[in-house]
Amino acid sequence: MTTSNIENEDLNEEKLDEETATEECAEAAESAEAPADESDAPEASASLEDELKAEKEKYLRLLAEYDNYRKRSQKERDAMYTDIRSDTILKILPVYDNLARALKHDTEDTAFYKGVEMTMTQLLGILEKMGITPIPALGEKFDPNIHNAVMHVEDENYGESEIIEEFEKGFILGEKVIRYSMVKVAN
Repeated sequence: MTTSNIENEDLNEEKLDEETATEECAEAAESAEAPADESDAPEASASLEDELKAEKEKYLRLLAEYDNYRKRSQKERDAMYTDIRSDTILKILPVYDNLARALKHDTEDTAFYKGVEMTMTQLLGILEKMGITPIPALGEKFDPNIHNAVMHVEDENYGESEIIEEFEKGFILGEKVIRYSMVKVAN
């Protein structure tokens, strides 16, 4: 056999292989397009509907999880902001205490007293603008949620658990206690 004969035989075999492969692909395509049995069509449709419902449920769950995450993150940011504000105010409160002590003492220098009084008024105005309110104490009934009792005295002139003296003013930011009032409680 010559080389040209061998090449012709190889080409013929390749053509046969291509024709066979093409026929097999056509048969596979026909079998995939047409269901083998008409009863398979409703089952396939039901299966697709189940898959669609499952994917929709996954999507809704993911959406709900994201919404919960967003709300939780917002609450955490708000809580962190409140904590930072209260910590900052807590560091400023010793200035308030010193001004309050200065106002309690008598002085002959009225200009000095007036200056301290104006500074205290300005500080209270700033605290008020920030939402900081003083905790009422004198004459009030003792509340352990906002008061810190450091002394107790028995005296018939006062009512049960009545606050008769305030040593240190307490402050609240919204619902959060920044500093408890240090008080003396009767009975």
